Amino acid sequence: MTLKDVKVNFLIDVATDLFMQRSIQDVTIKDIAMAAQVGEATIYRYFGKKQAIVAQSAMKLQAIVATDYFQLSNKMNGYQKLEEFYLSYLHIFEKHPDFYKFLNEFDIYMSEEKSDLLNPYESAIDQFRTVYMEAYQEGLKDGSVKPQKDIETFYFSTTHALLELCKKLAFRKAVLNQDNNLQRNDEVKCLIDVVLMSLNSL
Repeated sequence: MTLKDVKVNFLIDVATDLFMQRSIQDVTIKDIAMAAQVGEATIYRYFGKKQAIVAQSAMKLQAIVATDYFQLSNKMNGYQKLEEFYLSYLHIFEKHPDFYKFLNEFDIYMSEEKSDLLNPYESAIDQFRTVYMEAYQEGLKDGSVKPQKDIETFYFSTTHALLELCKKLAFRKAVLNQDNNLQRNDEVKCLIDVVLMSLNSL
């Protein structure tokens, strides 16, 4: 790792901490520079613009989540791996709801970004799909998983629904009275249970 890599990683760490503590929108390049004790010109020299460091922060968090929550044991059958895959969303929600808050802000902030900044991030998150599809194929072979008509659509629709629910519950305050009567963790678990019923062949 070069000295430049060390500096870049340090700045990403500082920026990520600020984004998580406050919000992506509220944190400025000046804030990052002050927290890192460098000049603003240094931030611009390494990243060019704020969107670039936001994208790098998202990749850093994605890598942490992938390592800490989506390492599926080879001792499990295909269905058990898929079950653990979905439950990882709940485990993250229970321990790090601020991760979903960040993702909600990230989607809003980067929605107008048309450059290549998001390509590495998109490639990085595609590893989750790879893990999922391997578990699904294993489940078909060992008989623990029911075949789906279109597994690609099933994967994206179920993971998107789960992700959006976690983002909503982590980011927004209750608006309706009925929202106050529900345990947020139970809502996430309920959705996971519904999805798993469609997969379990037993």
